Amino acid sequence: MKEEKSAAALLQEKLTDKPKNSYDTMSEMEIDKAVSFCEGYKSFLDSAKTEREAVDAIVELLSAKGYKEFTLGTKYAPGEKVYYNNRGKALICATIGTEPMDQGVLIAASHIDSPRLDLKPRPVYEDNELALFKTHYYGGIKKYQWTAIPLALHGVVVKKDGETVKVRIGEEDGDPVFCVTDLLPHLATEQSKRTLSEGVKGEELNILIGSRPFKDDKLSEKVKLGILALLHEKYGMVEGDFLSAELTMVPAFKAKDLGLDRSMVGAYGHDDRVCAYTSLMATLDCPAPKKTSVVIFADKEETGSEGNTGLDSCFLKYFIADLAAPYGVEGRTVLQHSQCLSADVNVAFDPTFPDVVEKRNTAYLNYGVVVTKYTGARGKSSTSDASAEFMGKVRSILDNAGVAWQTGELGKVDFGGGGTVAKYIASLSVDVVDVGVPVLSMHAPFEVVAKNDVYETYRAFYAFLNQ
Repeated sequence: MKEEKSAAALLQEKLTDKPKNSYDTMSEMEIDKAVSFCEGYKSFLDSAKTEREAVDAIVELLSAKGYKEFTLGTKYAPGEKVYYNNRGKALICATIGTEPMDQGVLIAASHIDSPRLDLKPRPVYEDNELALFKTHYYGGIKKYQWTAIPLALHGVVVKKDGETVKVRIGEEDGDPVFCVTDLLPHLATEQSKRTLSEGVKGEELNILIGSRPFKDDKLSEKVKLGILALLHEKYGMVEGDFLSAELTMVPAFKAKDLGLDRSMVGAYGHDDRVCAYTSLMATLDCPAPKKTSVVIFADKEETGSEGNTGLDSCFLKYFIADLAAPYGVEGRTVLQHSQCLSADVNVAFDPTFPDVVEKRNTAYLNYGVVVTKYTGARGKSSTSDASAEFMGKVRSILDNAGVAWQTGELGKVDFGGGGTVAKYIASLSVDVVDVGVPVLSMHAPFEVVAKNDVYETYRAFYAFLNQ
């Protein structure tokens, strides 16, 4: 016999708000869908470890669904699907809706760059018969985390004659890998006196790439010559070609199920390719939206979004203007009536380090997609703070779709903070709020997300784009 709830219990249920673990609300069928969804996500992560590779992978998926390259001056009909490739490092795709363009568009904006070790313009050197690469780290990292792990070399080289060569070494079975060396504990007395942030310095993030000397008794730097000879044999490169290259070191390991229960995914690049993939899958599954959907995959977020492939540039504004012009609508009119989910991750509560967050206002693994009203640092500096009206609309969309969701901040008020692309889109007079996946070990070479949260984030983007 079912026990009746007391009046107080009913009142508490009506008036209070307490997020629930998704395993308490999702059916076994839904959990299975989450697991299946993450198989595709893991494959995407393995194929897209740089922003260029992410663009290539996304274009392949878009093309398979009938998306065509955007043509300037074309008036597209409802249901037509286009994409704009910004220099091979950022991308926008759009599905034309049935509602007039002057009513605005629905935007989901993620970024596809992640922290890494970039090679310097003149990277190759030899020291005591070892060959190494000099690096310059990209984005916010804990430098010590990048030592003594297998690394892979990814990127492009543009040769003097204009030929572009893609480089990817360390990912296939049988490939060599690379690493940053570190001191053995027996000899690290002085290093151990450094602060954690200085335990390994930027100029110590040198990549070990070879030790075999070229066979010639009369030359110096024979190990370096041996490395250059191998690169020339494989790619036709000479040392000067590094000056016109974008080469980077990323973790060589693949995305893996994490935990005995396989409930999580451990991988490099969850920040922010998890939101890129979930928003991409959502728009692919919305072939006939009412409002035109615009999904952005931006570059350079981890370094401030500057540059012509970052969202602190005009490429989104220009795309919207070009998309709207054939309809006789000003781009600014479209933007002023548009709404956006800034698709980026947030910190997940870590019981090992509980003191950096405020437990009532942080996100938790398995509690669903996290909505972040504002980011920024301390006094909400350098942020976009979503309006109450737009927060109300997002709440309604998620609840009506049965999406498991929660709210979160990026740490305690005085502990630091961070930013997303939200403020750059808000500056175009668009209503925007951050929505994404909670992450453990963010910005580490191996980050962790929960499969249910990934799937619920996909469902959140689908509900938003399918209004």
